[in-house]
Amino acid sequence: MPPKKKEAEKPSPLLGRFGTSLKCGIVGLPNVGKSTFFNVLTKSSAAAENFPFCTIVPVPDERYDFLVDSFKPASKVPAYLHVTDIAGLVEGAHEGKGLGNAFLSHIKACDAIFHVVRAFDDDDVTHVEGVVNPVRDLEVIHEELRLKVMGDASALEKTVVRGNDKKGRPEYDALMKIQDVVVDQKKEVRFCEWGTNEIEVLNRHLLLTAKPVIYLVNLSERDYLRKKNKWLLKIKEWIVSREPNPTIIPFSGAFESKLVDLGATEAEEFLKASNAQSALSKIVTTGFRALNLEYFFTAGKDEVRAWTIMKGTKAPQAAGKIHTDFEKGFIMAEVMKFDDYKELESEANVKAAGKYRQQGRNYTVEDGDIIFFKFNAGAGLTSKKK
Repeated sequence: MPPKKKEAEKPSPLLGRFGTSLKCGIVGLPNVGKSTFFNVLTKSSAAAENFPFCTIVPVPDERYDFLVDSFKPASKVPAYLHVTDIAGLVEGAHEGKGLGNAFLSHIKACDAIFHVVRAFDDDDVTHVEGVVNPVRDLEVIHEELRLKVMGDASALEKTVVRGNDKKGRPEYDALMKIQDVVVDQKKEVRFCEWGTNEIEVLNRHLLLTAKPVIYLVNLSERDYLRKKNKWLLKIKEWIVSREPNPTIIPFSGAFESKLVDLGATEAEEFLKASNAQSALSKIVTTGFRALNLEYFFTAGKDEVRAWTIMKGTKAPQAAGKIHTDFEKGFIMAEVMKFDDYKELESEANVKAAGKYRQQGRNYTVEDGDIIFFKFNAGAGLTSKKK
């Protein structure tokens, strides 16, 4: 008897919404620099369409820039990060203080959090507590999100219990575990081990502490340039004590605002003179990756474009991002790795080196792939890059 075919491994379920138009929300207390950060993002993305409290920021990528320089296309489209500015939370927000329930619902609509913490003194910008203490601020926001999640989890659990007898059913069991973890054990959702059924339930209800967090420490321009601040170590110690492998990025809203106002040429000269770098690119890229997103490229004289997909996307579904017909009639994906193209300098050279691959339906697209899709439109074979 021929050996049994090995069953394809099912991908691990992911915590969070599925899709490519996911958003990062800017969260923090009032007057910590959230609006300054949002305004810098908005001004730096002049080519993108912006709305009140929401902006779309190009994701910086040297690979994309290289392809644009190489092909000199008529059209160029980078990947974008969607960012939402959320009004400042205050202590008691989970009980509705300061319109807290409305603001917390805005966080629920986001998929990752930029948590802005203030670590600078400024007599012209009054802190909501009177005195700047970023560790206390971290505790306030952390507690408000946790208490809101506890309330939501308890409400979900009561809804199930009050309904028909659901004991033994996957949803009931999942809700019981979620209630135990977030209410009884007081743990954050994203740090726990969850099974498939539990993740399905969590993804329907989008509890706040399931969302990845990027901590942005807002420094004065002086502290940012000299890379010193009295609060940085204490902030890091507090976060590390509660979260494994946190992402902490120091930046300066005042410094970034100055760079935007100077314009590209003067800003570059100012950065050289200051021996400093903008943190904006790192923040945007980190936010994009936190959403479990990546992109592949299509490249030619007509257009160079980054197509956003979720990690783990198969080739037919990636083709469907370009057009639904590409997915329906998918035949193959011809794939070049960016590093091979950069090293060998042309598509012809990549093919000659045997590094131009034809991939089928089971191919998992990798970040930075350059792809040429072939599909059948019903009236013969059609090949398309766009």
